[in-house]
Amino acid sequence: MNIKPLADRVLVLPAPAEEKVGGIIIPDTAKEKPLQGKVVAAGKGTKDEEMVLKEGDVVLYGKYAGTEVELEGEKYLIMRQSDVLAIIG
Repeated sequence: MNIKPLADRVLVLPAPAEEKVGGIIIPDTAKEKPLQGKVVAAGKGTKDEEMVLKEGDVVLYGKYAGTEVELEGEKYLIMRQSDVLAIIG
């Protein structure tokens, strides 16, 4: 991959959305945006804010966080470290 986030930004691969709930298949338009994903690249931080996230971290982020980008047919989110709410595990 040729994307390197700058400053305090991270590139996140969102977890897949739920396909079924209790045996009912959910159409794409009704699926909730996932709020969890895996950091695949991270910037170096800024002089005021140290980068605490690293590649491989599984994170929770806000519902409207980040900007969606598509690379090699895969959808990613690029967001500021401050948009990440928590690291899982």
